[in-house]
Amino acid sequence: MLEYLDILFNLPVKKHFTYAVEAGTVCGPGYRVLAPLRNKDLRGMVVRRYQSRPQSGYDIKPITRVLDDQPLFDETLIELAEWTAKMYMCSPGEALSAMLPGGRRETFFDAGEEDSLDEPEEFQLAPQQTEAVKMILQDEHDFFYLYGVTGSGKTEVYLRAAETLMREGKGVLYLVPEISLTHQAVAAAARRFGDNVAVLHSGLTPSQRLKEWKRIQGGEARFVVGVRSGVFAPIQDIGLIIIDEEHEGSYKSGRTPRYHARQVAMKRCTQSGARLVMGSATPSVEAYHLMSTGRIKGIHLPERLSGGSMPSVEVVDMKREKNVLSRKLEAEIKQAVKEGHQAILFLNRRGFSYYFNCKSCGFEMTCSHCSVSLTYHKSRNKMICHYCGFSTPPVEVCPECGSLDVGYAGFGTEKIEEHIQTIFPHLTVKRLDTDTAGRKGVTKDILSSFKKGEIDILLGTQMVAKGLNFPNVKLVGIILADTGLQLPDFRAAERTFSLIVQVSGRAGRFLPDGKVIVQTFRPENEAIRYAVTRDVEKFFDRELDIRQALQFPPYSRLFRIVFRGRLKEVVQKEAATFSSLLRPHIEGKAVLLGPAECPLSMVSGNYRSQVIIRTTEFPRLHPILSGYIQDYEADRGVHLEVDVDPVNLL
Repeated sequence: MLEYLDILFNLPVKKHFTYAVEAGTVCGPGYRVLAPLRNKDLRGMVVRRYQSRPQSGYDIKPITRVLDDQPLFDETLIELAEWTAKMYMCSPGEALSAMLPGGRRETFFDAGEEDSLDEPEEFQLAPQQTEAVKMILQDEHDFFYLYGVTGSGKTEVYLRAAETLMREGKGVLYLVPEISLTHQAVAAAARRFGDNVAVLHSGLTPSQRLKEWKRIQGGEARFVVGVRSGVFAPIQDIGLIIIDEEHEGSYKSGRTPRYHARQVAMKRCTQSGARLVMGSATPSVEAYHLMSTGRIKGIHLPERLSGGSMPSVEVVDMKREKNVLSRKLEAEIKQAVKEGHQAILFLNRRGFSYYFNCKSCGFEMTCSHCSVSLTYHKSRNKMICHYCGFSTPPVEVCPECGSLDVGYAGFGTEKIEEHIQTIFPHLTVKRLDTDTAGRKGVTKDILSSFKKGEIDILLGTQMVAKGLNFPNVKLVGIILADTGLQLPDFRAAERTFSLIVQVSGRAGRFLPDGKVIVQTFRPENEAIRYAVTRDVEKFFDRELDIRQALQFPPYSRLFRIVFRGRLKEVVQKEAATFSSLLRPHIEGKAVLLGPAECPLSMVSGNYRSQVIIRTTEFPRLHPILSGYIQDYEADRGVHLEVDVDPVNLL
């Protein structure tokens, strides 16, 4: 006797497929199966089982086999997948696949086990922390924001609130922006909750991830630490979700489904009656606006608790300097090391030089697959594209005009490392970026050595800007503060401001006289000026005024539709056709911007055009746009990418 299964696949198809199964087979909603589709077996997810044969005009095939000995998800996760699919305009199968072990991988680098980077043991809470914990547990609000300077004790507030809720039998989810920070959160939680802690991230093997998933699902682990995809963890009776460093763009997925962990967390909390606590020294503009309008309860932590004071910050105008390290920064490095302290130098650009140019004809060498300059990596003697990975040997003659008058301009972390070793040959310098951290164990070794004082200067990209806590760091140098300001994105100022404040927070956490040197060619820029003086409120108030005048988020919502394909003319024609047909459907409800080439007009050999749709009537527009996109048939060879509430417009 046969029964029937409705199965979802990780395909852009917004329907389920029906298969047959023998009546005695242990399989139902929540199980994964192999089933034949288009002449090959695909992994699918069962969402329904029933006995009566459905009316269909095709033969119902049997499944090939059942993959699990117990279900991996329940009705709650199926409901969440359906909401995610609807919200972000993808198929339920794609949404459910992103949730489960062995789904999409986040980008990461090896962080290893790092006990030496733990926060101090539990201590007596300061009055501001005690009040924060009380508010989270007792206030009538469900959404909270711990808005406090670096070193103000946010982590301890998270853990104390979690402790209380776990004593009541509740589950807790603790999200961090990237894998390099999970080990600190796990170590701090394990001291309190022991084996009750699980971790979910793509650095685990599929079998490790499945094992952790089952521990969580079975209630063996009620405190879960994870990165973005951890927001889907199958926690039993969830009572609290924590989103640390909420401002980070890595909480937004760059692949289908293009969900934002903050929005999914809000949905889960509403669904389960849990509380949401976000935190950062630099909230996103959207979160700051929600606090100022009262939709999120803001909790301010204005003071450092570790004995250190906020560092003094000095701006150096690089238009008056000859070298990549200013005279002031060189002098401060000498002084810090002389006193037995350490320095962190930050530059958000890896490689040696970031473009090749001919001084005769002006030719610049760009990637043959992407519309970006190739970066010269001296250690590998290659020019590399940081978008698609294309590489080529460096050239000494201009490919365009044959001139020998060529050179490499700009600088990255590799060049800075060489320069520092030249002027400070007696100091120990280590570089930490995705080039060095790609090798297993390197990140762990470098951070451990720096913690022990074996390294004088730690040089790196964003990896050294987030969450790391080194007591002996007196000096932080930001080598070029304006690398992100020239990007054609309305969030460029916000990202620059946040990065400067976050990096500055690494200095003087346990010292009374920490220093930060900010090097810039644009000292008059307001994002830099406000970051240097730590005028967070002034920056946000000004930024909100600009956003309101331009009607950009948070005063509107955006949809971004990207068209990509191998043939430029076909892509541009498709974007124009889509736009002209869509306009009558959204008239009076939204503004359609474009079509236009994406700022990065080619990536991995695909030409890209985009349409931006801006609206203040999101609930009305969303179903109209979703229906239109679902029915729209693009020209063969052109692929549509839909991004709801994009954080990146490049």
